[in-house]
Amino acid sequence: MATATQPQTTNAPRATAPTPPEPAPGNKRRIVLALVALGVILGLGWGVKQWLYGRGHESTDNAQVDGHLVPVLAKVSGYVTKVNVAENDRVRQDSTLVRIDEREYSVKLAQADADLAAARAAAGGNGLQGQAQAAVENASGQRAALNANIAAARANAVKADADLGRMRELVSKQVVSRQQLDAAQAAADAAHAQLASAQNSAGAAGAGVANAEAGVRLAQARLGAAQAARDNASLQLSYTRVTAPVSGVVSRKQVEVGQLVQAGQPLLTIVSDTGVWVTANFKETQLHDLRVGQDVDLEIDAYGGVSAKGKVESVSAATGAKFALLPPDNATGNFTKVVQRVPVRIRVTGGLGAERPLRPGMSVVAHVATR
Repeated sequence: MATATQPQTTNAPRATAPTPPEPAPGNKRRIVLALVALGVILGLGWGVKQWLYGRGHESTDNAQVDGHLVPVLAKVSGYVTKVNVAENDRVRQDSTLVRIDEREYSVKLAQADADLAAARAAAGGNGLQGQAQAAVENASGQRAALNANIAAARANAVKADADLGRMRELVSKQVVSRQQLDAAQAAADAAHAQLASAQNSAGAAGAGVANAEAGVRLAQARLGAAQAARDNASLQLSYTRVTAPVSGVVSRKQVEVGQLVQAGQPLLTIVSDTGVWVTANFKETQLHDLRVGQDVDLEIDAYGGVSAKGKVESVSAATGAKFALLPPDNATGNFTKVVQRVPVRIRVTGGLGAERPLRPGMSVVAHVATR
C-alpha cells in the first residue's frame, strides 16, 4: 500500500541586500567644514562686492517719477453744454474739451460791435469822415469867414480914417461944415468898432476850432476804448470753448454736462506728453561726490526689477523741507538735528520700451555712479 509523500521544507536563510557602509565621523566633519567654508567665502565675496559698489555709488529709495501735470481751468463762468472727453482719453493740443453756454457772451459781443460802430461814426476812420472831424472843418470854415470879415472891417476902418483926415482939413479951411466932420468921425468910430468885433469873433472861432480838435482826440480815444471792449468781448466768447493746452492723457475729470462752473474752477488735468523725469531725494550726506552728468541706474518698482538708465540733470538749490507748508526753523528752543534731503532731478535716457511706460508718481530706486 502506497503512502503519500510530504513536501520537504528547508530552513535555509533568505538572501538580503547589502547595506552601504556608514561614513566615518571624520568624513562628516570634513563635509560640514567644507560647506561652512564655502558659505563664508560666498558671504565675503558678496560683502566685498557690496562694499565696492557702495564706494562708487550713492543710492536712495526715496525717489519717484515726475511729469508735467497741466491743469485745465474755466476762464469764464457759465453752464457746461458739452464735454468731449472721458477719463484717461488721449487728446491733442488745441482740441476742444468742454463747451460752455455762449449765448450771453454772444450778446455782449453784439453790444460791443454796436458801441464800436457808434465810436467809429464819431471819430471817423477807414476813409469815412467822422462827426468830430466834421465839427473841426465847420469851425475852421467859420474862422476863415471871420478872417475875411476882419479884412473887410480893417479896410473900412482905413477908409473911414482917411475920410476923417480930409474932413478935418476942409473944416480948417471952412469948406465944409462942422456937422459933416462929426459924421466922418462917427463913421470912423463905427468902422473901428466893427473891426474890433470881427477880431473878437475870430478869436472865439479859433477857440471853437481848438475845441473841435479836442473833440476829435476824445472821439479817437473813445474809439480805441470801444475797440478794446469789442476785442475783450470776442476773447470772452472764445473762452467758452475750452481747449487742451498740451497733448497728453486726461486725468481727474471734474466736469459734467449741465454743471455751473466759475472762472478759475479746475475742470480736469492733462498728463503731458512732454516727457517724464525722476526726482530722487538724497540725504545731504550723500551729495559730496554727486555731480551733474553722472550715470544713474533706475529700478522701477512697478515692473519687478526692470531697470532704466538715466543721468543726473540738476540738483535743487534748497532742501525739500524748505518748500513744505510749515518749513522747520532751527532757531527754536526744541531743535533736533535731522538729516535733510535734497531733490535731485534725473533725466531718463533709456532702458524701457513703450510697453513699460513711466507714469508720474511711480516709485523708483536710484543708484548714482559717483566714480
